[in-house]
Order: sequence, then structure tokens, then C-alpha cells
Amino acid sequence: MASSQPPLVLEPCTLDDMPLLSAVWFAAFTDPGLRRLWPDTPLVRAWWDRSNTSDFVHRADRQVFLKVVDPSTLDPATNRPRIAAYAKWDLCTPEERGSRYPPWCADMPGDECEVFFAREEQERQRVMGGERHYYLDTLATHPDYQRRGAGSMLVRWGVARAEHDGVGVYLDASKEGAPLYAKCGFADESLPGAGDVASMAIHRRS
Repeated sequence: MASSQPPLVLEPCTLDDMPLLSAVWFAAFTDPGLRRLWPDTPLVRAWWDRSNTSDFVHRADRQVFLKVVDPSTLDPATNRPRIAAYAKWDLCTPEERGSRYPPWCADMPGDECEVFFAREEQERQRVMGGERHYYLDTLATHPDYQRRGAGSMLVRWGVARAEHDGVGVYLDASKEGAPLYAKCGFADESLPGAGDVASMAIHRRS
């Protein structure tokens, strides 16, 4: 039986979308561990807005922001189709990218953030080594749009781009999110006892 829900649409983000992404992110991620690093305060939301806007403006040749929108529902704040999900794909190496985030704001535990993200970078290096690859930096789906294929659309865009360019793909996933990525061809390469974060990759070594 065909779904009665209207189809969602994949589009590139615009500069005007940047302040809207924070709301999607905080709705999508309620895990206490992440909320400790990024508490939901006005200061942290403003930090997210600045971070995304800076990357969108200054790293447009290396980072791609995509959104999935619901054409049947207008966002009352913008009178534009509501953003159901978004992703940021990083098409460069950590060395080319430089620092992943701007300085932490006062509401964030800076020392803990440094340790957490240094560990993520080390895992990426362990799994991918010197292999050229693209990185799924962020994927967030609003709870109202779970299980409607929004996340898969965003993941498959990056996988297809990487396949076309002949490079691998890497991402850090929650254990809950790992099955979505497995369906898109990713293998879990986490070490035993790695905790709640799964290191997932698609390799295209020659």
C-alpha cells in the first residue's frame, strides 16, 4: 500500500538556513553525553549558528551542507518548507580542514570537548590511515521525520559522491544509528569495548 505522506526533497542548504539547523540538531540529539558537551542554552545555540555559518561561508569548497525538506509543511518562522533533516559532508582531510570547531563557548566543558573530539580524530586516522576519503561530519533528523528516509537520502548523497570520485567514506555513529549506515554499505570497524560511538567506513583502496 502506498504511503499517504508526501515525499521529502533533498536540496542544498542556503545561508539563510544556517540559524535553523541548530533547532534540528537539538531536537535530534537528546543523549545526556552529548548534552553535557553541548548543553541546550542560548549561548550554545548561538555558538552552533556561528560555527555552521562560518563553515558555510569560508569552507564552501570543502564542506557541503544539505537539507531534506517537507514541501507540504511550511516553517511558520520562515514561511519556507520545513527542514526535516540536514547533513554536513566534509570533502577534505583534517589537515586541509584545520580545526573542526571554533573555540568552545563558556557554557561548554572545554577540556572534555577537547578530549572527546581528539579521540574521534584518532579513530578516524586509525580506520582510514592515509586513504583519501569523505567524512560525514554531521547528520541530524528531527524526531517528527524519523523513519521517513531523510537520513538515508543524506547519507546516500555522500556515498554516491565518494564512489564517483573514487574515494572512501568515514563517519562516527551512535550505536542506535549504526544500522542506517550499514544499510548504505558501511562496515563497523570499532575496536572492542569502544563504547557508544561506532567507527564506520567504506574503503576504496586500489
